[in-house]
Amino acid sequence: MLGVPVDAEMIERGAGLYAENCASCQGADLEGQPDWRRRLDTGRMPAPPHDETGHTWHHADQQIFDITKNGLASVVPGYESDMPVFDGTLSDAEITAILGYIKSTWPERERGFQAEVTAKDEGGT
Repeated sequence: MLGVPVDAEMIERGAGLYAENCASCQGADLEGQPDWRRRLDTGRMPAPPHDETGHTWHHADQQIFDITKNGLASVVPGYESDMPVFDGTLSDAEITAILGYIKSTWPERERGFQAEVTAKDEGGT
């Protein structure tokens, strides 16, 4: 993620950090909250899955990182979400490890698509 090679150690670290910081909302198995496509009574959206059934893999690395660190409003101004901002709670390296773990669970097709989106976002072909 973000130019950092993902290895088994990073994935293991990311899995632990995910369990500690993300699983309570995103699901222990990356499954998200029930009815994640339907607005809550508050008008906000439930936490989506981060597995292949969700849409995380549709986004470039930098966008996923920015959302995690600075909240959804950092990429969609004015968007209100129940997701906390992790800046000041998790280091950049910890966020990168969590995202490396999440990506490691995706099937090859989703990983390939997401790699293409990331390359285009970074100015690649």
